[in-house]
Amino acid sequence: MSSKTNKEHTYKVLFHNQGQIFEVYAKNIYQSDLYGFVEVEDYVFGNHSQMLIDPAEDKLRSEFEGVQRSFIPMHSIVRIDEVEKEGVAKITSNGGEKVTPFPLPMPKDKK
Repeated sequence: MSSKTNKEHTYKVLFHNQGQIFEVYAKNIYQSDLYGFVEVEDYVFGNHSQMLIDPAEDKLRSEFEGVQRSFIPMHSIVRIDEVEKEGVAKITSNGGEKVTPFPLPMPKDKK
């Protein structure tokens, strides 16, 4: 149990953004003080010392370059996993075949 508490956590976050699903890795994730948002800090991207660079990961790296903290709406989050080590960050198109948005309550008319 003590080895788990000393270990640094890494999280894989999947969320919707402008019709695409972003998969990013981060060290810190928590509920925001802004109601309805999740805060994501300390993004982790692959090592630049590799000979091959994945263009999708490079696009994400440039998009989140200089970002200290992101506030992601809770309804945009698809999934958050704690993982052993980071993988390749990527953007996939949301064809809608496998991901269904969470239903939102519709207000009723009070006539």
